[in-house]
Amino acid sequence: MAKKSEFLMYKGMPLVRKDNTIYYGNTSDKFVVVLQITSTREIKGTTVADRVLVQLVNTDPDVRPRDAIMKKAEKRGLYNAMDIGTVWLERALSKTA
Repeated sequence: MAKKSEFLMYKGMPLVRKDNTIYYGNTSDKFVVVLQITSTREIKGTTVADRVLVQLVNTDPDVRPRDAIMKKAEKRGLYNAMDIGTVWLERALSKTA
């Protein structure tokens, strides 16, 4: 029987949500993507993310927090934010491998 993962997985990497912040990627890797939902809207009775701040963050503990943010953008909708975040993360990790 297959072992059940503790986290929701997206494209082979963990996706963890804490309140309005979503972390995408392995914290043991050099980079992760942080998605912060800054505003929401109501569509047919369901609350969905409207504006999302996307950040590619260096996980090295020796890097100052201000210098850890490698890229930053604001996108409309969670899909667009995940799309750009996934591309940034894949490119950053492929350069370090």
